[in-house]
Amino acid sequence: MKRLLILGGTGDAAELAAKASVIEQIEVITSLAGRTRNPQAPTGMVRIGGFGGEDGLVEYLREAKIDLLIDATHPFAAQISWNAVSAATSCNIPYLLFIRPTWLQVPGDEWIEFDSVEAVASVLPEFAKRVFLTIGRQQLAPFARLDNIWFLMRLIDPPAADALVPPGMILCDRGPFSLDNERRLLVEHQIDTLVSKNSGGDATYAKIIAAREMGVKVIMVKRPPTPPGEKVSDVESAMQWLINQVC
Repeated sequence: MKRLLILGGTGDAAELAAKASVIEQIEVITSLAGRTRNPQAPTGMVRIGGFGGEDGLVEYLREAKIDLLIDATHPFAAQISWNAVSAATSCNIPYLLFIRPTWLQVPGDEWIEFDSVEAVASVLPEFAKRVFLTIGRQQLAPFARLDNIWFLMRLIDPPAADALVPPGMILCDRGPFSLDNERRLLVEHQIDTLVSKNSGGDATYAKIIAAREMGVKVIMVKRPPTPPGEKVSDVESAMQWLINQVC
């Protein structure tokens, strides 16, 4: 029996945990950062909370006798991914990065790409009046000073009571979102600009389609660099990697 640690918090991680749990030779543990209230519980054992950096992750891998490590965190959770590959190397255990493909522009898209949310906030007043902001609750602060823009902020959980929040409306909801839903939001709130991270995947792509259809400008935050190491972009490939490790 080998112990697999999945660094989770995404739908992909939950799907992977469910499928990996079927393999008799594998015991699955999923680690959740604990930043989301009432997270969707994955199949198998679950631990909640951070590790305290690379050293803390190394300590956990050794104490929990982890044999395999899969990082299936959010594509923008860059620090944990770099910590994971370093910790796996230190512990000499197989490591796999699961990273879903990025969204790509297609005819009709009108994207402007930036390297950070801070860069987006610095230029947004030049062209935006009513913004659909879909970057998560932890990066609202750079937009809080933009009092000439109205924001529709869609979040999984509400921001902390003392958080800096842009002017506008907060909508707490969890994907996947339908195309009809996204069209309705853009029309109802007279959105002229969508701000999104290039998270990839299907769960939130409908907003990109709706923006394309309605001529809404899309401001896309590029992904941070990924660490070195073996990578896959679909659950089937991750499962094949797992099977190869235990057979």
